[in-house]
Formats: sequence, structure tokens, C-alpha cells
Amino acid sequence: MSNILEVNNLNVSYGGIKAVKEINFQVPKGQVVTLIGANGAGKSSTLRSIVGLVRPESGSIRFKDTELFGLSTDQIVSKGITLVPEGRRVFPDLTVLENLKIGAYMRKDSLDADLNWVHDLFPRLKERSWQLAGTLSGGEQQMLAIGRALMSKPELIMMDEPSLGLAPIIVQGVFDIIREINKQGVTILLVEQNANMALKAADLGYVMETGRITLSGSGRELSENEEVKAAYLGKAKSQNGN
Repeated sequence: MSNILEVNNLNVSYGGIKAVKEINFQVPKGQVVTLIGANGAGKSSTLRSIVGLVRPESGSIRFKDTELFGLSTDQIVSKGITLVPEGRRVFPDLTVLENLKIGAYMRKDSLDADLNWVHDLFPRLKERSWQLAGTLSGGEQQMLAIGRALMSKPELIMMDEPSLGLAPIIVQGVFDIIREINKQGVTILLVEQNANMALKAADLGYVMETGRITLSGSGRELSENEEVKAAYLGKAKSQNGN
């Protein structure tokens, strides 16, 4: 299977503090890939550097054999990558429909088919098309943030903490949508504090600690790894090691 994204020897620093240290990972086309780790591990910095919001210190970020290092965020989005940011960051004083259309700001073609797709995925957004985004619930705002990202017709969608601050029943719905988006052909790179849900959804996972990737494997392999269980899944080893 070919890789849609390849990150090699990536370094990201803020004011002399290294947030990401020589990391290497791949995202195979058509898969769900997750980065898990504690707060401050460098996961969000990695996503932000891929989409051009943070300029890496060094390294290579290749998307479909095109080097992204040095390109602007607009240029990167136009190539088929988009980011659902942590905290949703909808435009509160614009309507739901206006927020969705902002996601397609670089497109010149008709939006009708993709708007219908987003409304099929999130019927509530269609019901609330003329409601101000700031009056939506947290779960509805997360739906809107994902829908807005899909309006750019991405081949790779990156999601930063999509379950943050949501009730468990809403979290399950968000992950159901992530699986459905992936089934429809969109590759997903997911950063998520809820490691249990992320690994269940992922084909491939990477564990980040203090700016470095320390483990990798399939979602199932990592969910069964004793170190991962103890650190991120709340399942410490028993005395007999089982």
C-alpha cells in the first residue's frame, strides 16, 4: 500500500525548546492513523507543522511525492490536506452554512454535492443551517468543524483532539463519523487523548513521548501492548504479568 504522507527527520522548536525531535512516520493511503501520547508530547505541533501553521526547524514532509516544507497553509490545503483544529474554532457569529462555505474558500467549482454529503453525514447541521454557530452545543460544533474541513474535498483530513470536552455518548458518535468518512475514501490522521477509542478506530498507530515516537504498530497491537495499557489505557500490569 502506498503512503499518502511521509514525515522524515522532522524537528519543530518554539523559542529554543524542541517540541518535536527527529520523528519519522508514514500514513498509508486510505487508512486511519493515530498519534497518541500525553499532553505536551508534540502531537499537535506535528499536525500544525504538516499543514503549515508552524514552520519546522528541519526535516521533510512529503504528500503524494510533493515536498510541503516551506509551502504556505493555503498551498498545502489546495493540494488536498486539511486540519480540524483542537477546540473546534468555529466562527461563532456566522451561521452554520456560512461556516461550511468558509471550508471551501479555495474552491471554484460547485459546492452542492459536497454540501449534500456533509448534510448526509450530519443531518443536524442541515436542520441548523441558519443558526449561529456560537449557539450550537459542543458536539454540534465538533460536527461543524469536521464538516467545514470536508468542504475542501481533502484526500487527507487531520483531526486534533476531536473528542475533547464531549460527553461519552457524543464521543462515540464522533468516532462513528470518523469511520464513515474513512470508508468513503478519505485518509485520516488522528491526534486523540482518548487512546482507547483512537486505537480501536486506527489501522496504524504511533506513540509520542516528549517529542519522539517511541512505539508503532497496528491499532490492535498497541492496544494490547503492556506499556501502552499502563500509560494510556488505564490498565496496569497484574502481578503475574497478564
